[in-house]
Amino acid sequence: MASELRTVLVVGTGLIGTSMALALRQRGVRVLLADHDQGAVRLARELGAGEEWHPETGTPAETIDLAVIAVPPAHVASELLTLQRNGTATFYTDVASVKVEPIERAGQLGCDLSTYVASHPLAGREKSGPGAARADLFLGRPWALCPTPDATPEARAAVHQLVELCGGNPIEVDAAEHDQAVAVVSHAPHVAASAVAARLSDASDIALGLAGQGIRDVTRIAGSDPGLWLGILSGNATPVAEVLEAVSRDLSEAATALRALADGDGTATQELTQLLKRGVAGHGRIPGKHGGPAPAYVVVQVVVGDRPGQLARLFQICDEVGVNVEDVRLEHAPGLPLGIAEVSVQPDAAAVLTKALHERGWQVP
Repeated sequence: MASELRTVLVVGTGLIGTSMALALRQRGVRVLLADHDQGAVRLARELGAGEEWHPETGTPAETIDLAVIAVPPAHVASELLTLQRNGTATFYTDVASVKVEPIERAGQLGCDLSTYVASHPLAGREKSGPGAARADLFLGRPWALCPTPDATPEARAAVHQLVELCGGNPIEVDAAEHDQAVAVVSHAPHVAASAVAARLSDASDIALGLAGQGIRDVTRIAGSDPGLWLGILSGNATPVAEVLEAVSRDLSEAATALRALADGDGTATQELTQLLKRGVAGHGRIPGKHGGPAPAYVVVQVVVGDRPGQLARLFQICDEVGVNVEDVRLEHAPGLPLGIAEVSVQPDAAAVLTKALHERGWQVP
């Protein structure tokens, strides 16, 4: 087993690297920070993520237990090679969102794969940079580990400990299987969301004025950094292309059915119905917040004024009547100083919460 992680070097102080550093700092781990962007590493340091690393004058290599490479996929292997040649740390990992290409490139460059375990935390935000970092970003989130056959038990144990310290849920998976999986659940959906959002660039003011929560939900992730995503998609091009081709076939068939409906062919509704039903079935397979099948919650809608403390008061009522909030979403009313809070609760708690809110003067549609 690996010894306890006492000092971790984080190379790359973007959202993921800085969030990891903040999480480690909360667990008492000494964190060293490095980044080619001096502004980013300075901000991460000011946020309390750690101390800047100066390899020529700083911590001796033998005292760095683990180096975390938090750079774009295309640069992982070269960064690993440089760190290993300098004897920077005892063990190494990366957090890139694709795994096959970095691992293969590391082998081609002659990196020592015995001390390296590739990994990928399935966590993120549509915002980027150290300013968006959060120490709780990885809590309960899946964290893929893709060790090669060369990786030693000590290297694997060190990266497992990193995941534990950050609050993630480690899942060992083959690198190729990982890339196929994230193409389905992350990479292709991002492209699809971007395609829908792109339609809005030429939309009329009337259309935008009618935008509701649905379009915000579908396009939320499209607001992420295009440069970052170009690197991710390039590193996982074939699996993503295969998923998008399947989606494209579904969309093409739906468009054909709609054209037929417009021409008076009522039988075309069958094809559309099948696609919609498949969508419901697929959505139902998304794991719930505790893993496993998503439970069926009841949504209680509450009118919330756009004033300080309103949400806190709403949650206080939930606490008073013993109702656990399983999830909450806010939908703002354009042009009005209020919105709708959609509070998801267990089915047997919906009536209790609704009654308590009515009694306290809240509007429950």
